[in-house]
Amino acid sequence: MPAHSDPIADPADDTGLPVLHRLWVLMPLLAPFGISIGFIGVTLGFQLQAAGMAIGLVTAIVAAAIGTQSLKFLWAPLVDTLLTPRLWYAIGLVLVITTMIITCILPRTNAMVPFYMLLAVASAVGSSLTSMAAEVIMTRCVHPSRRGTASGWSQAGNVGGTSIGGGLGLAVAQHVASPVMPALVLGVICLGCMACLWLVPRIVRGNERLAYAARLTEVGRDVITVVRTRTGMLALVLMLLPIASGEAPFQLIGAQWQVGGDMIALFSGTLGGLTSVVGALIGGYLTDRLGPRTTYIGAGLASGLVATAMALAPHTPIAFLVGVLSYSVLIGGGYAAYSAVVLEAIGRRSAATNFNLMSAMSNVPLAAMTAFDGWMVDAHGTSAMLFGELWLQALAAAGFGLFVLATRPRAVPRTAPA
Repeated sequence: MPAHSDPIADPADDTGLPVLHRLWVLMPLLAPFGISIGFIGVTLGFQLQAAGMAIGLVTAIVAAAIGTQSLKFLWAPLVDTLLTPRLWYAIGLVLVITTMIITCILPRTNAMVPFYMLLAVASAVGSSLTSMAAEVIMTRCVHPSRRGTASGWSQAGNVGGTSIGGGLGLAVAQHVASPVMPALVLGVICLGCMACLWLVPRIVRGNERLAYAARLTEVGRDVITVVRTRTGMLALVLMLLPIASGEAPFQLIGAQWQVGGDMIALFSGTLGGLTSVVGALIGGYLTDRLGPRTTYIGAGLASGLVATAMALAPHTPIAFLVGVLSYSVLIGGGYAAYSAVVLEAIGRRSAATNFNLMSAMSNVPLAAMTAFDGWMVDAHGTSAMLFGELWLQALAAAGFGLFVLATRPRAVPRTAPA
């Protein structure tokens, strides 16, 4: 009997690869990546800070997780050559759920900080495997004309998952006596997201072999080829700048706006998730029309203006609500544009490795901004940190603008006809 055709994929596009039409499935597939980050940054971070740990120490744990994402290109060749995207996704998800459960059991003391850092790193490795699997699908099965929309859906899953991992996880931790229950609830959600793998085209491996060192060398050549183009060079520079990072530790400073744990869970959870998803979808729409770099920089500068307004406005719960949700919309849009910047710069070859080598660059300023914001709060106060959200991004945007002008192709003068 004949096999059933994939209901959401054409047999192939002009490259011979299957086409993903229902781009919305990218949102749940990327959600576990965000859930891992949200759990560490919001749920765990709030609990550690409430237990008396310094904000700078808490953000150092979060920075360890984010910094690990900067090294994920080292294991990306494994995803490109061994097993299948579905199997890698499952392996990563098991690692994410396991580390969340262990983290819930550990005592909330300074003596356990090294163990928290180790678990944060392990969770980051697991979440990177889930995102790589989804990115292989996105880079190989999405038509170039729909990359902006695909980026919007994928980053909607990223930022929405971050809000679920932080907001929902914290809400469960605040109201359920069992310390492991937040991890179990989030784990069930992650398993539901994995079910969406059966709604995407199946990617069949060719006759690729690992040859790890050779693959890294090959990818290095690919990256050099990409960077030699002006589009690739601009993308690489932009990834290294502290723009649209979205690392302001609102979950740790809410008490200054008379906001407690339940309100933090609400702002970082349901409301924060919805606004982040809306922002990512709007960002994807604008990226297809304004271009990824313009949308990315614009979202970052606007988020800095929101942070500055929060520093100047009265510190009330309403001001906190409006500020945090506005910030979430803009960062969601910035993340969608970021994915489009990377997709514009790379090709379809070695999808997981090239995508993650480029995106790993962007995690360097993310980790730096996380640690910087925590240090600013401890050393100079919350207002100084919020002001820094604007002036750092403004300086970076100005520097990038000068770089764009300096590398602009020179017009060839026309010669007058004889």
